[in-house]
Amino acid sequence: MGESIPKPSVLLTLLEARAGLELGAHILSRHVYEKRLPKGKGRPVLVIPGFGADDLSTLVLRRSLNRLGYQSFGWGMGRNMGSTAKNREHLHAELDRLYSASGQKVSVIGWSLGGIYARELGRNYPQYVHSVFSMGSPFGGDPKANILHDIFHRLSGAKFSKEDQAAFDRRKVPPGVPCTAIHSKTDGVVAWQCSLEQEAESTKNIEVFSSHCGLGFNPLVISVLAKELQY
Repeated sequence: MGESIPKPSVLLTLLEARAGLELGAHILSRHVYEKRLPKGKGRPVLVIPGFGADDLSTLVLRRSLNRLGYQSFGWGMGRNMGSTAKNREHLHAELDRLYSASGQKVSVIGWSLGGIYARELGRNYPQYVHSVFSMGSPFGGDPKANILHDIFHRLSGAKFSKEDQAAFDRRKVPPGVPCTAIHSKTDGVVAWQCSLEQEAESTKNIEVFSSHCGLGFNPLVISVLAKELQY
């Protein structure tokens, strides 16, 4: 079984309310800090939301990426309620479309559960994927060390099986394309140890000070993405 890691403390979970302050910090300061960030050259960037969220949740991030010189796209599948054959097929087709339209490989950013999808896209379709960025995504450590684990299985009615554990263990292995894992030790949803890539030539772990719910618009996260996307 996976390494035993505790869930985030109740205090950290309660402090997720600070995400509103992080959004406010971005809105008030973006005109200043975004001007100082490195600019892109039009590469397409696909942004995948977290569990229970949709493209509205990534709108602030995508607008920042557009201003920074990238072509950003939402995943276009409504609320992310878990991996299905339909959304896997859609994401494959979207990668193909973006690659064909731009003539460039695609960078994929995934928030929380979306980061798990992003890594698997990099693993399965390296011919389309330039790089992968996960933000607070629970792909390592202990699968039960995040508060959404119990919620997801309670809503779905499914138990975490031996097959689920085997699939989880396979996902820990880096995809092979360049992967950057953005994580916060003050994450109140996912234990930060579960969001770390294994050390490899193609991986990088970057710590930020952020809530889990604010990762998509925290100025520190957007700054990291701007710097790392240029490579």
